Amino acid sequence: MGAVVAVLVIVIVLFAVITIVRSIRIVPQQRMDVVERLGKYKRTLSPGLNVLVPFVDAVRSKVDMREQVVSFPPQPVITSDNLVVSIDTVLYFKVVDPVRATYEIANFLQAIEQLTVTTLRNVIGSLDLERALTSREEINRHLSTVLDETTGRWGIKVTRVEIKAIEPPPSIRDSMEKQMRAERERRATILNAEGHKAAQILTAEGEKQAAVLRADGDRQSRILQAEGQAKAIRTVFDAIHNANPSQKVLAYQYLQALPQIANGSANKVWIVPTELTKALEGLGGALGGLASMVGDVPKSGVDAGAVEREAVAAAAAASAEAQRVNAEVKAAEAQVSADPDATAALEAPQPVPPSSAIGGADYNGANQPERA
Repeated sequence: MGAVVAVLVIVIVLFAVITIVRSIRIVPQQRMDVVERLGKYKRTLSPGLNVLVPFVDAVRSKVDMREQVVSFPPQPVITSDNLVVSIDTVLYFKVVDPVRATYEIANFLQAIEQLTVTTLRNVIGSLDLERALTSREEINRHLSTVLDETTGRWGIKVTRVEIKAIEPPPSIRDSMEKQMRAERERRATILNAEGHKAAQILTAEGEKQAAVLRADGDRQSRILQAEGQAKAIRTVFDAIHNANPSQKVLAYQYLQALPQIANGSANKVWIVPTELTKALEGLGGALGGLASMVGDVPKSGVDAGAVEREAVAAAAAASAEAQRVNAEVKAAEAQVSADPDATAALEAPQPVPPSSAIGGADYNGANQPERA
């Protein structure tokens, strides 16, 4: 009898413990438990400590209220240009109503996957391959709108749909790589041509500016040289004008220029009358008295003897040069004497009177100026 009582006590204790355990339910954060009483929905347990009626209430499902991520396997999709591409999608969703997610649909994950595949085929079927590759944002937005409308009555909110990858067939990938390679080579060729063009333009502009600057520098140099020569000529002219030289001094300057005229490289034959030689022989003595002539008195500070000696030396040099030229003329006449036509071409020039070579009538024997 005592053993039976002990067993009964143990059974009662176990029953009480089981009853207490089944009557207390602790729900963690971000989870909702759906409770049924005798097979019928009774209530939803919120996070924390909850008390149930033992052996009457039962938890039907435990729903996670956090946002979840599901990656669907690649799905073959046909584009509008009859190309089969493989598309991977990623779905972000969360349960907003655990009761409807439990009772409105048996398996909401499988339903969302199938709905995503059908919607994706409808969207991609209206696009060609190039547009499908470049319109991911548009496809994502369309998928998100359709899924959100459909899963709303299931107590599920689709927050985001992303296309992870679009894989065209291998042959299409090869063609796309060749096209992209050709496009990049074309862009590189265009960039090289534009760079070469810009370099040539810059070089031409630099050469143009350099030529303009050189021309401007040459022009300024010529202007400065011309101004310097003009200033020098003006200075010489003013000096001569202030000195008031006579005709005899000008004749003396002419005699000094005769040797330079005769030494010119272009003067192969220079015909001078023989009378000029005789006139120049006496020119030294005639010029010796230039200082004593009327109207040609040297100014103070001028050495008359030096001027006379310089005039005599110039006259002697001019006489020697005239004799040399005369000898060359005679040799040329002897050389062409055998040819009548050449002799006729070498006509004797008109004799030049000595008076015209040294100043005209101022040094004529009949019109000599009176001495002071």
